[in-house]
Amino acid sequence: MSVSTGLISGMDTGSLITQLMQIEANPQTLLKTRLTDTQADATAYRAINTKFDALRTAAEALTKATAWAAAKATSSATTVTATASADATPGSLTFSVTALAANHSVLSAGTWTKTTDAFGQASPLVLTAPDGSSKQIALKSGATLADTVAAINSSGYGLAATAVNTSTGYRLQVSSTATGEASRFTLAATGETTPTFGVLTTGTNAKVHVGDATTGFDAVSSTNTFSELMRGTPITVSQTGGPVTVSVAGDPDAVATAVQSMVTAANAVLSAIKSNTDTSTGSKAVLKGDSTLRGLTSQVLDAVGYAIGGKSAATAGLQLNRDGSLVFDKAVFTAKLQSDPSLVQRLVNGTAASDVDGIAGSADDVAAVPGVAQRLLALSKKATDSTGGTLILLAKSQDMAASALTDQIAAWDIRLALRKDNLTKQFTAMETALGTMQNQASWLSSQLSSLPSPSKS
Repeated sequence: MSVSTGLISGMDTGSLITQLMQIEANPQTLLKTRLTDTQADATAYRAINTKFDALRTAAEALTKATAWAAAKATSSATTVTATASADATPGSLTFSVTALAANHSVLSAGTWTKTTDAFGQASPLVLTAPDGSSKQIALKSGATLADTVAAINSSGYGLAATAVNTSTGYRLQVSSTATGEASRFTLAATGETTPTFGVLTTGTNAKVHVGDATTGFDAVSSTNTFSELMRGTPITVSQTGGPVTVSVAGDPDAVATAVQSMVTAANAVLSAIKSNTDTSTGSKAVLKGDSTLRGLTSQVLDAVGYAIGGKSAATAGLQLNRDGSLVFDKAVFTAKLQSDPSLVQRLVNGTAASDVDGIAGSADDVAAVPGVAQRLLALSKKATDSTGGTLILLAKSQDMAASALTDQIAAWDIRLALRKDNLTKQFTAMETALGTMQNQASWLSSQLSSLPSPSKS
């Protein structure tokens, strides 16, 4: 409905209605503010949950045996590289590289002026392996040298062909894509015009000699990588010579890096909670003073601060800082890990329950003692569990509240629309009534003015 312009009354009824509606909408405005705050709360809970999830991942990594079995391989020569995997066995091996792996290649005796010249043989090329088995590479009638190269490369037989431009013309070179003795082959074709292929390079295995000349042994590989020479440590050679020593030992730096990742993740959690619950003057924290989050902060700090089997985590370089954060001293950790690895592992990864006689509840039963990583892992799981996690439930609670507020705001939209319609009708009715009265007054005035004036005697 259109709003009366107030031409009759002289009032700006449109502005009056707008101002009245602003007053009427105050409850809805308050609801919208509450909705914004509620949505901000849910976002903050989820942001902290993300930090806790990162802590869960970092802590869980330290509860796995592979984290404590980290090994590092070193080589005494730059021409030999070695990489220790999770199942690498510590130890060392000294050897000399006596041969490198090579692929097999052959070269045609015949030459061609151009790659578009006819190859000269329409019948198949015959590929023969070291065991005597053979395969055929079909050539189309009238195939050129370029066609032959393409046919060999697309045969799927592990060959790479190319037309080599020599001083006497183009020659056909065919090489095995693999290395080792098993890559050797012969290539021939039937017919008088078929070129012969001679050996250009011979496929050979890589070979190393372990130990001295009289008591050592040889190891061979079809490639320049020896996967099984040392368990869990592939060794790659690139040059003959030696002796070379490859050593595999525990890698304290890798373990320290994993612990640092956990500490960094824990500090990220503490920082996120602090910034979102800050109660200092002027703070705009959306979860100011949230007791649940403050409780989680205490539990994170307790996981490091409380003794583990009578020992402090500070012994392994893990301790609390005065500002409410965690501190990790890598030098202390690595030194202790090398001098007393079992203690460090107990402090971080805890100890499992034991029962020597196999009878539950007997005197020899020893309860499990969780370490720092296990404590933080349990806390993180409790906070981030997708169905019953503390932070997940808090976020969902805010979602439900936001949904209810959204419904109330929508209901107010309807109520305010009806109220505005009623106000518009009332002002329109007033203007109409005033118009009627004005018309009547004008008529009455005209009637009165038409009456004869009284005569004077």
